[in-house]
Amino acid sequence: MEAIVVQKYGGSSVADPDKLGIVADRVAATVRSGRRVVVVVSAMGKTTDELLALARRVTAEPPRRELDMLLSTGERISMALLAMALEARGHSAISFTGSQSGILTNDRHSGARIIEVRPVRIEDELDRGKVVIVAGFQGMSYKREITTLGRGGSDTTAVALAAALGADCEIYSDVDGVYSADPRVVADAARLDRIGYEEMQELAEHGAKVLNAQAVEWARKAQVTIHARATSGSAAETRIGPPASSASAAPTEQRGARAVTGSKDVISLAGGAGVLGILAEERVSVRHACGACVRLIVSDVPDWPRVVRRLEAAGAAVARVGEVTVVGPGVNEPSVIERACAAAGVPLLGWEAAPLRLTLLVEGGHVDAVTRALHAALCAVS
Repeated sequence: MEAIVVQKYGGSSVADPDKLGIVADRVAATVRSGRRVVVVVSAMGKTTDELLALARRVTAEPPRRELDMLLSTGERISMALLAMALEARGHSAISFTGSQSGILTNDRHSGARIIEVRPVRIEDELDRGKVVIVAGFQGMSYKREITTLGRGGSDTTAVALAAALGADCEIYSDVDGVYSADPRVVADAARLDRIGYEEMQELAEHGAKVLNAQAVEWARKAQVTIHARATSGSAAETRIGPPASSASAAPTEQRGARAVTGSKDVISLAGGAGVLGILAEERVSVRHACGACVRLIVSDVPDWPRVVRRLEAAGAAVARVGEVTVVGPGVNEPSVIERACAAAGVPLLGWEAAPLRLTLLVEGGHVDAVTRALHAALCAVS
């Protein structure tokens, strides 16, 4: 039986009919190479943002359930058009929604988590020789409700399917892998040949947009190696997976900073009675919580205006801050922390360290400058 590969294509890769055609050609070439193919697609271009803006023209606080019903249509457009493009190229294809693909989630809307994958229909169609196109970012809850997986959720769809099918996993976007920093912010950022699950998850959770954090978590648990590549066809890639063997680990497993990422979309909550209880009731995921404050990403909360009113009514002080995070083994060592704080060059609102991560809190307007400064000071670029 031919090997199965799951390929995921992001929104920029399927942004218009011409780009969809390029993806269809790439998928067709994979089929001709002798592999069975499952393709996971995101919504075309900025479709998700446009649908969200449309909802907010109707109401400032759209209900999360109805948002899921609306936003899940974006990926359905992509999947149907790609199936048509493959049929036009002589390859039998069929498109499935997340629920048709057997992706079962919890009952949380706007940020559900996959709890099980039952890819029976996908396996049947692969056995019939078809390319299966799956709408990413969505599933069905155990209550039979349509759910969405949050920003970047198509990555999670792809990895979860790869794990369930025993398949390889290839994530395609407009960049050819994971870089030591966002190349749009740091001009001399270098592509990483490989990076471990834990480091990649820290990067994803703290602002790096190349992969979704839940996808990396799935990959780690199932030991699925992710190949992050460019849709353009470059041979370059970053492998996200377990640590390299001792024979080949020397260049990539050294202690020190591997990458730096910044985030301007962070809300800090301090004080207030029952803040954690409110966040739990509202099913809001948090990035950091301690006795002094809680931090979260505002774009993860589609009805944030309503939630923040509850928090402020309870006495919480709400502030927007920026984070710059350095990832790598040993970045929590005192000497590294001291160098990072000195290199930042701006007043710090605070810092925190963990075995694979050092995060500096700064004003949002300083995030890009501090990212460049920490990359220059801590990330060795060959």
